[in-house]
Amino acid sequence: MGKAVLGALVALLAPVVAAAQGISRAESWGAVATAAPGPVRIIGSTGLGCIAGAVELPDEGPGWQSVRVSRNRHWGHPAMVAWVEAFAGRAHARGFPDLWIGDLSQPRGGPMTFGHASHQAGIDADIWLDLNPKPFVPAAQRERIPEVSLVLPDGSGVDPARFTDRHAALIRLAAEMPGLDRLLVNPAIKRELCRRHGGEAWLRRVRPWRGHDSHMHIRLPCPAGQSECRGIAPPPAGDGCDATLDWWFTPEARRPPPRRPGPAPVMPAACAGVLSAP
Repeated sequence: MGKAVLGALVALLAPVVAAAQGISRAESWGAVATAAPGPVRIIGSTGLGCIAGAVELPDEGPGWQSVRVSRNRHWGHPAMVAWVEAFAGRAHARGFPDLWIGDLSQPRGGPMTFGHASHQAGIDADIWLDLNPKPFVPAAQRERIPEVSLVLPDGSGVDPARFTDRHAALIRLAAEMPGLDRLLVNPAIKRELCRRHGGEAWLRRVRPWRGHDSHMHIRLPCPAGQSECRGIAPPPAGDGCDATLDWWFTPEARRPPPRRPGPAPVMPAACAGVLSAP
């Protein structure tokens, strides 16, 4: 192969090589401001994946106002964006104030520099549990709105001065929405929901997870037609108000051992093309 041909080939492959080398670096994904062109395509999982053809949730709409807009993390599969819009509209019709919408995914998904281990495939969304009345707030002023925990500092239960029947009603409204896979909340919130509503079918979709003391994490299943999307098993049968919930309050769960060092997880190979697309 001649030097001229070799040089041209190297130049042609340089963006792909750079993307492959940086494919697991969150900075690479966060630096891309727009969605990858073409039809919507989810590759991999919410914890190790990407998305092409994502759409952006508007900064505000009937029943919601997005927060931290400067992060550029309000992108997702069209089904995810439609779910958020429909849920906010339904909550508004039930008399709830505007909802603060936190992170969905980055324009092309992938890992983030801070804040989440998931949200990588366009089928996750954070909805804050702030039910105070909200006038319209300009997007620039929504950068600094503080999140307020609904859980006691020691994690043993919800803060009775903050968690109300209305919070339980909003979580139930989300859990009963069509198209939901599961809804993550702090274990203390899950336990309080069990105390108030144990045995009710909608609790099956509400699962405990660390953090999530000020917001609920919405996750959709892999949408139809997304054969490269890797989902997880459906929630177990029952309301989840059993020994599996009790485990979250044990010393083992509350003080997990540090993660062992090892090689960084490898993104699906096809995500290199998503990252490097113009």
